[in-house]
Amino acid sequence: MKVISIALNTFRENLRDKLLYNLLIFALVMIGSSLILMRLTLGEFHRLILDIGLGSINFFGVLIAIFVGIGLVSKEIEKKTIYTIVSKPVARFQFLLGKYLGLSLTLLINTAIMAGGLLVVLYVQEVPIHAVLFKALSLIVVEFMVITAVALLFSTFSSATFSAIFTLALYVIGHLTPDLKAFGEKMGGLGKTILEGMYYVLPNLDRFNLKGHVTHQLDVPSGDLLVIGLYGMAYTAFLLTLASVIFQRRDFR
Repeated sequence: MKVISIALNTFRENLRDKLLYNLLIFALVMIGSSLILMRLTLGEFHRLILDIGLGSINFFGVLIAIFVGIGLVSKEIEKKTIYTIVSKPVARFQFLLGKYLGLSLTLLINTAIMAGGLLVVLYVQEVPIHAVLFKALSLIVVEFMVITAVALLFSTFSSATFSAIFTLALYVIGHLTPDLKAFGEKMGGLGKTILEGMYYVLPNLDRFNLKGHVTHQLDVPSGDLLVIGLYGMAYTAFLLTLASVIFQRRDFR
């Protein structure tokens, strides 16, 4: 019950965040702008709509996950409310988990709204809607869960500014991990060991990207989708556990 109460309170606080609405509106405008851009494109406008739509959902969802996620703990510290929280009979891991679930709920609802906007555009333009689109959207949500956990982890021991920088850097690197491994194989020696280590330790966010499958109408087996989803949830659990350990050891006195 404590975790649920914190999650719902965090959700209500997020709804009052102007940044959230600004990003959501801008995302919907970007999705809608595909209607204008497609008129400037000779053919293949169906792929353009899907590409812009999924790209907008992913980009703005990640921005929400990062810039709202880094404030989950830092805001409590800045407002000095963290001292009241840690003095209450609420375990620190419960506090973090509640904050995480609150933002995850916010992201889920925002993603549903953006996905709804994309579906309306697709319906109006008579673009075929395939099952792989919903599979891609489900993995985008899983990626948001991982990024939110990353932002929360950094916010437990760093300032909001550095947390944003670290999370953005990890997001970019996470989409380049296959390239790191390929580059390491060409280097050999110590460089190969370091880059392969980064490949296995850092989150492979490129696994959650099915945009190419959607635009080319390539289905993804349910088994593969399940494995990718489990990977994302396992990595999220690892990040939340690490964040709880760091937060538990932090002295607020």
